[in-house]
Amino acid sequence: MSVWVTEEVVRWSLRFCSRTSQVMQRGLLATASPRDTAPIWGPRPSQTCLHVGSVRSVRFYSQGAAHNEGSVGKKPASSSSLSDKSQSVVTAPGQKPAKSPFFDHLQRCGSPTDVLDLTCRYAPTVRQVSNCLTHMWTSTKKMTDEQRRCELQLMFEHPEFDKLLQMALKEVGVMRGEDVAYTLLSMVNLGVPQSSRVVQTFLRVCQDKLNEFDEKSLSILASCLEHMESSPNVGALKEGMRLVVEARLPRIKHVMSLQTMMRMLGKDAPMNLKRKLERKALSMSDQFSLPNAQHMISTMAAMGFYSKPLLDVCSNKIIENVHGIPFNRLFAVLLSCRELHYRNLDLLTCISDYVTSTLELWTNKQMILFLSVFENLAFSPAPLMETFVEKVVARPDDLTLKDLLCVLKVYSSLNYDLQQHRQPFLDGLTQVLESYLPKMSGFGLLKAVFHLGLLGHFPSAPLEQLLHNSTVEQLNTTTSKPSQNRMFQTIDLCLRLDRPRLPRPLTVPPSLLGDPTHCTPSVNQWLSQCLQSVMEDQADSMLQEAVMVENFYLIDAVITKPMSNQTPVPEATSEGEALSPAESSQRFAVIYAPTSAFCYRTSNPRGSLAVKLRHLKILGYNPVLVLEQELQSVSEEKRTEFLRGQIYPEHHRSDTQPQMEQLQS
Repeated sequence: MSVWVTEEVVRWSLRFCSRTSQVMQRGLLATASPRDTAPIWGPRPSQTCLHVGSVRSVRFYSQGAAHNEGSVGKKPASSSSLSDKSQSVVTAPGQKPAKSPFFDHLQRCGSPTDVLDLTCRYAPTVRQVSNCLTHMWTSTKKMTDEQRRCELQLMFEHPEFDKLLQMALKEVGVMRGEDVAYTLLSMVNLGVPQSSRVVQTFLRVCQDKLNEFDEKSLSILASCLEHMESSPNVGALKEGMRLVVEARLPRIKHVMSLQTMMRMLGKDAPMNLKRKLERKALSMSDQFSLPNAQHMISTMAAMGFYSKPLLDVCSNKIIENVHGIPFNRLFAVLLSCRELHYRNLDLLTCISDYVTSTLELWTNKQMILFLSVFENLAFSPAPLMETFVEKVVARPDDLTLKDLLCVLKVYSSLNYDLQQHRQPFLDGLTQVLESYLPKMSGFGLLKAVFHLGLLGHFPSAPLEQLLHNSTVEQLNTTTSKPSQNRMFQTIDLCLRLDRPRLPRPLTVPPSLLGDPTHCTPSVNQWLSQCLQSVMEDQADSMLQEAVMVENFYLIDAVITKPMSNQTPVPEATSEGEALSPAESSQRFAVIYAPTSAFCYRTSNPRGSLAVKLRHLKILGYNPVLVLEQELQSVSEEKRTEFLRGQIYPEHHRSDTQPQMEQLQS
C-alpha cells in the first residue's frame, strides 16, 4: 500500500510541474505575434529569434556547473527503445505494467507520413512526441535521395506535422534532457527551418537545462550543434557546451561521446582546451575500436588540431586492421591526413599495399581517388602505380575525361619511372585524350598537354589543337592567371629544349606566355657561406650566384671549373651542336630545394623540379641538389664537405655521403 501511495504522490507532483511549465510556456508563446503561431515551423525572414544573451548564458553555466552537478539522474534508455513509464499503463503494485500499443505501431511505420498518420489515431504522450520525431528522421536515413526528398515534401504538407511540432513546443518544459536533445536533432535533420520558433525555443530550453544533461544528452546535442547555422542561441549554447565539457571532461567515459563533443567545439576551441581533450583521448586510447581510430583522425581534422601522439595511436590501430576497411573510411582517413599535413610512412605504405593486393575490390574511380590523395600527400606508392599502369595499358578506354586528367596529374607530379610500360602507357593515355579533344575546354586541354610535357611526351594532335588560333583566342579572352602563364612557359621550354619530333614546327604565341616574372634573386645565406668555403682553395674555378637561365629557371649558384681527364665531354644534340659553353670547362648548377619538392621519404624530385633538372642537363649543366634539411640539420663543416664532394670528388670525404643520404631519407 505504501508503494502505491508513493507512486501516486510522484504522479501528482509530476502533473503539477507539467501544468506549471505549460503556464510558463503559454506566457512565452504570448510574446510572439499572431502571425508567428501558424505554422510554427515555417520560414519567416523577419522573425526575431528568442535567445538568452551570450554573457548571461556563460555566467549561468560557470556559476551553476558545480551546483547542478549532482542533479544528473541515472543513464536514460536509448532513444530507439520506447519502453518508458509514459508508455505504460499504471497498475496495482506487484502487477506487470501493460505496454502501450503505440510502441508496436510506431515500429512498423516506414516513413514520416506513416508516423503522422499514427498520431491521428493515438494521442502521443510527452515521451512519445520525441519518439515520433526521432523515428521520422531515422526512417528517412534508409531512403534514396529522391525518395527522401519526396517523403519530406509530403511530411511538410501533412496537417498533423504542425500539430506534432505544436505539441513538442508545449511539452518541451517537462521533457527529459535526452528527449529534448533528440527532438532538436530530429527536427534539424528533418529540415525544420533553424530560424523557426520551435527550433529556437528548443535551443533556449537546452541552455536552461544544460547543467542537467548527462554525457549521452551532451553528445546528442553536440552532434546537432556541429552542423547548425550560426545564430545568437546557437552561439550561446556552444559557449555553454564548452564550459560544461571542460568541467566534466575527467568524467567522460565513452570515446564516441568525447569525439562528438570535440567535433562540435571545432577549430574555434581554445588551445588549452584542445590540449586537455588530447590528454583525455590519449588516456582512453586503450578503449579505441577500429571505427574510433578512424573517426578520431577526422575529428582532429575538424578541430584543426595536430597531435602526433594521438595520430600515431590511431594509425597503428588502422595498420593492424586495414583488411576489410571499406573504401569510404580509408579515403576519409587519407583526406584527414592531408588536411592535417600528417604523413605516416607505415600507414601510407600499408594502405597502398592493401589496395594493390585487393585490386579486384576497387573500381577505376576508387583507385584514381586513392592515387590522387597520395599525390596530394607527396607519397609515391610504387606498387599501386605500377599495377594501375598495367590496368590502363590493358583497357585505356575505361578512363573518363576527368579520370584522364587526374591520372596525368598524379604520374607527372610524382615523376614516376614507368620503366618498360612507359611507351604503351603514354600511348594509351594519348589515345584516350585524342578521343575527348572535340569536347575539351581550352584550359582542360592546356592542363593535359602540360602534364604530358612534364612526362616528356608530346603528342602532335593535342599540341596542334592547343596552339590553334581558335583555342589561343579562347584562352586570351579569359582572365590571365599566373598558373596558366606558367604552364604555357613550361610547354614553350619543352618545345625548344626537348625538341620533340612533330609533323610541323609548333611554337607558343607570345600572348600566352604573359610577362616574365622578374623576382629579386636571393640565395640562402647558409648555402652561400658553404659555397664560399668550397671555393677558397679553388683558384681555377668561378662562382656565380643567383643565375637566371632561359628567363625562367633560377639557379642558386653556378660553378664553372676546368674539365678534368676523368670528366666526360657534355652530351651533344642530335644535330651535333654542343650545348656546353666550352669543351674545356664544366658547369655545376647548385639548386637549393625544399623537402616538399621531393616525393615523401625519397630523393625522387617531383614535377616542376624534375623537368627543371631535365632541362638543365640538356643545357649542359650538372645539377647538384642541396636539400633544405641538409643545410639545417648538420654543422657547417659537414655541409661544406658534402658540397665539395659533389663538385670536387677528389676532395670527397668517404663518411660524408652516407650521412647526407640518411638525411634525405
